[in-house]
Amino acid sequence: MSIRDLIREALRSLESNRGRSLLTILGIVIGIAAVIAMTSLIGGVRNSLISGLGLNAARTVQISCSYPMDTDDVADIARLMPEYEALEGSAYGYTQAQGSNCTVDANIRGADSAYLEMTGEVKLAEGRMFTSAEEQAAARVIILDKSGVQAFFGTPDAQVVGKSIRLGSHDYQIVGVDEKMPASSTGTENVYISVYTPLQTCLDDFSMGYPYLSTVTGLAREGTDMDAIVETTMQQVAKVMGIDEENIADNVYVYSMKSTVDTMSGFMNSFSLIMGAVAGISLLVGGIGIMNMMLTNVTERIREIGVRRALGATRRDITLQFLMESAVVCVAGGILGTVIGYLLSWGLSAIASALGLLGSMGMTTPGATATLTPQISPEAIAAAVGLSIAIGLIFGWYPARRAAKLDPVECLRSL
Repeated sequence: MSIRDLIREALRSLESNRGRSLLTILGIVIGIAAVIAMTSLIGGVRNSLISGLGLNAARTVQISCSYPMDTDDVADIARLMPEYEALEGSAYGYTQAQGSNCTVDANIRGADSAYLEMTGEVKLAEGRMFTSAEEQAAARVIILDKSGVQAFFGTPDAQVVGKSIRLGSHDYQIVGVDEKMPASSTGTENVYISVYTPLQTCLDDFSMGYPYLSTVTGLAREGTDMDAIVETTMQQVAKVMGIDEENIADNVYVYSMKSTVDTMSGFMNSFSLIMGAVAGISLLVGGIGIMNMMLTNVTERIREIGVRRALGATRRDITLQFLMESAVVCVAGGILGTVIGYLLSWGLSAIASALGLLGSMGMTTPGATATLTPQISPEAIAAAVGLSIAIGLIFGWYPARRAAKLDPVECLRSL
């Protein structure tokens, strides 16, 4: 028999027992849908975690030292280490300001635009980053988060680019708005806002006479060995800061974000494996259901098997006939399961995003709006459909061989 004849015969046989066939297909549909939905959601969560760290997270190196570092020290380290694509410092400050209806505690972050773009710490809702001229001139320009917009202008959606606010004893022009959502506040309750200003501006206006960097962040070049650059950086920082060899470990701290990304990816892969195994149990149950259905079909069609054998069908023909029926059931279940799993993953993602589950799990910055997007890969779909076909062949093999080994004379005697 040709493949076309086998498929046509399999469909005719399944149509004659629609109820049983649909229930059997349902087991495969549930299993495939569970696999597609779980792997897609886990992929989406992984992408959200990585994007929350920033696009360059795996190449980012955090540097700190127990000795105070300034911008000249960072420049010296950058000259000694061409392995870095960028090496930028940042500083912190603090001040109080009076908002429209409350006292605002302003956390000042001094960082140039290269640092903000490298780390992805600021995502602009409107406006722009600082210009090189503003950074070199220590201009009094700021990027304000939306909680600051609400505190100073009464609503987080106010158009504030180009306007000025007073921080401490100076006025600062707003050139951009960070997309962070406002913190809740009522009456005269204090709220905290984040203000970003050029590094030198922060050191001049908010360092309280201590013009040193709080952190230094480096972005390694593509293809750099991150473990090696961590060790080299420790040595070069110690050289610039005049730290003895035996005191490096106690005074220089260099941390690669690659270890965090690798740990996160390892955890998500393990979680994906566990969830895949759980979803695979439903596929196993579906496979057992297929075997049960095919054994029942063999029992009910003994006389048909005898007639086919009497008309010249070989054992191979009988085996292929029943294997094709099992494979058609699983392919149909695999296709339906893939579609349902795809829709289910988007539905669950929408629910998770609406409930703010990513934020509650600490995957986003406080107050930021997070959207979970499922990661559906063609490889996962192909694997799911291939797995469904494999299940059909594996669990349909025994019933097919049992049918093929029946004695045709005894089959014809069956009522």
